[in-house]
Amino acid sequence: MAAALRDAESALAEAGVPSPRVDAELLAAHLLRVNRGRVRALALTGADAPAGLADLVAERAHRIPLQHLTGTASFRTVDLAVGPGVFIPRPETESVVQVALDWLRDEGLSAPVVADLGTGSGAIAAAVAAEVPGARVVAVERSELALAWAQRNLAGTGVDLLAGDFRTALAGREGTFDVVITNPPYVPPDAVPVDPEVAEHDPPEALYGGARGGLEHPAAAAVAAFAALRPGGFLVMEHAEQQGPAVERIFTAAGFTGVRAHPDLTGRRRATSGFTPDGVEPDSATPDIATPDSRPDHHPHENGGTRA
Repeated sequence: MAAALRDAESALAEAGVPSPRVDAELLAAHLLRVNRGRVRALALTGADAPAGLADLVAERAHRIPLQHLTGTASFRTVDLAVGPGVFIPRPETESVVQVALDWLRDEGLSAPVVADLGTGSGAIAAAVAAEVPGARVVAVERSELALAWAQRNLAGTGVDLLAGDFRTALAGREGTFDVVITNPPYVPPDAVPVDPEVAEHDPPEALYGGARGGLEHPAAAAVAAFAALRPGGFLVMEHAEQQGPAVERIFTAAGFTGVRAHPDLTGRRRATSGFTPDGVEPDSATPDIATPDSRPDHHPHENGGTRA
């Protein structure tokens, strides 16, 4: 086992995989159906490497996403089935969910109505349902491929999964949600991600945010959220760090008040939140915001519905 892991680490490092040792151990853990700590313990005792490890390492060396090889991705307290056709949930989105959960706690809402716009794999919706058992959660997704994964991940959770574009899927439910959480596609069309795992395997519709420097879909999500939320409702949206000022303008133009930025675990401004004021009619027009510099600084994540 120890020698096989060293060989795997070397092969993955040569292929440019960012975390070669971790990935080698996780692939072995997947084959053995144990956790990574158990793999390290087995390596110390001289146990044999699992059959098939070399084949999986070879695929990973070709930059097939680790989560596609194991078939799972962890997100907060839930494990999700993922594969081709769906965006792989990112750790930074966990912080976005935490912003919403903190607000629910501060408001004392034990049975909130929550929407996840562009649910992708169902990660955000599944996490909220697991951590706020009394919540009524609605998830929206338009990609047929992503919907299949979301259906699998949300089965038995009580989440109401809607097929459709988030611009229109909540028609008839205006003003009924306490919280909207969204991780819309926001990468500018000309900003092709460097990592092969992202550029070649994440669905383009889950990455690229359309016109206006990738902010077309975030702007549409803000308008849809404003219409869906009750007076005094709360929206939190993920975006790229450099898009923060433009997203703040989008929120303000859509009618939100109390707009503020939220850092991720590394201190980067990766989310923005705002409130719907009392007594204001929702505006159905997409805000027209100038976005002179909205290019993301790294490679994130979805659109009229496909993402986290």
